[in-house]
Amino acid sequence: MSKVVLVTGTSSGLGVSVSVQAAKSGHTVYATMRNLAKQKVIKAAASEAGVEVHLLELDVQKSDTIERAVASVIEREGRIDTMINNAGAGFVRSTEQASEEDMQWVMDVNFMGVVRCTKAVIGHMRRKRSGHVIAISSVGGLVGQPFNEIYCGAKFAVEGYFEAMASYISPSFGINFSIVEPGGISSEFAANVMKQVEETGGMLDDEYLPILQKYIDGAQNRQAGSDIYQTADEVAEVVMRCVESDDPPIRVRTSEWGEQFCALKTDLDPDGKKMQAQVIEQFLGE
Repeated sequence: MSKVVLVTGTSSGLGVSVSVQAAKSGHTVYATMRNLAKQKVIKAAASEAGVEVHLLELDVQKSDTIERAVASVIEREGRIDTMINNAGAGFVRSTEQASEEDMQWVMDVNFMGVVRCTKAVIGHMRRKRSGHVIAISSVGGLVGQPFNEIYCGAKFAVEGYFEAMASYISPSFGINFSIVEPGGISSEFAANVMKQVEETGGMLDDEYLPILQKYIDGAQNRQAGSDIYQTADEVAEVVMRCVESDDPPIRVRTSEWGEQFCALKTDLDPDGKKMQAQVIEQFLGE
């Protein structure tokens, strides 16, 4: 069945791939981005694929733009079936080195942005008694990693937020919540992280420097010669399976590497359904 799909963060990378694949699958896609001046990439990808993607302005840090975008889709289509929270930003910096402004920004984009967008759509979905909200998280939402503690903290927050909503909104109102957990994506994301390091003071010459250098060297080696990194299209295929599932998972990794990396935390409950059932029974007696 054709769905109305709203996607955030579609100026590059995974957002482009998800939007185009959803349109190719016959869904009506509204692709959003903070700055419509950056629409060139997605327009070219949609044109090459021979599909139509509707473009809207939406900045996950600004509630007014979110509300306008959602209202525009509701006015045109009468519903939003699937909301894909894809917009996000990486951050590599130790807690000691991170400024208050940096930390607020990371949490605002990666966590509060998801909360704002979800809040904007779930009322419409609740009245329809159906819907699906998806968040692009990371294996970093399950496993903390060196120099990524602020970013991982934001992604852990998204995971807890979705798990909590799945415990009462899903069984009561038919709205599904899913967390997609990629490892590394070969796109502008990694380059943007290093650009962000430089823009926030570069690699500081302190006791963390040799550890950070080891981390960066390892990341470059992993990107060059392992199965950690996937293409945006490969991750988008997993997202689309989630979109089109009649019984979507609470959480899903996107690669075999991701499954192995997170296995100590996920082996007993890979898709999160057992924990969902336990929480519902414990707190709602169902």
